[in-house]
Amino acid sequence: MIARLTGLVDVLDADRCVIDVGGVGYLVQASTRTLAALPAPPARALVLVETQVREDAITLFGFADTAEQMWFRLLTGVQGVGGRVALSILSTLSPRDLAGAIASGDRASLARANGVGARLALRLVTELRDKAGAMPTGPVLPAASAPAVGVAGDAMSALVNLGYRRPEAQAVLTRVIERLGDAAGLDQVIRDSLKELAR
Repeated sequence: MIARLTGLVDVLDADRCVIDVGGVGYLVQASTRTLAALPAPPARALVLVETQVREDAITLFGFADTAEQMWFRLLTGVQGVGGRVALSILSTLSPRDLAGAIASGDRASLARANGVGARLALRLVTELRDKAGAMPTGPVLPAASAPAVGVAGDAMSALVNLGYRRPEAQAVLTRVIERLGDAAGLDQVIRDSLKELAR
């Protein structure tokens, strides 16, 4: 079973992505939230994975953090909620909003997700009300950006501390390091990255 993938983001689509790991492209279904957290191709990323094996297919579902992954597991334990419906729910509601909707019995919010009708929304509220309070509501162990090391890691840390968003900084850092080469110094990488980000 595949538990996570670390590689280059090759393709980003509306509901899936392709992660290139050593020349092999893995097709990963994901929520819009996870896809938005991934860096632009061809940046390096780490994606947490749930593998579903059926007679006719092996499907990979990817997550930017463990909170979303844990909610996916909980949702797919409810009868009538398959992987795609669970991703639709997670695309419509963040873990925090999902926990709130279930706790308050807000079936209308749940029914906004594709594939969730009134009957399934009621089942979700009924079956998950007691469990929702113990679930994480914010990012736990973010995974979408693979931990960088050396100059790249130090530069990323500096840019994030300056207030830049990680996906935006990652894309710029990748370009700068490719242009300057692996031997580039930290000061030069940060300086050139700031110039690009200022545009």
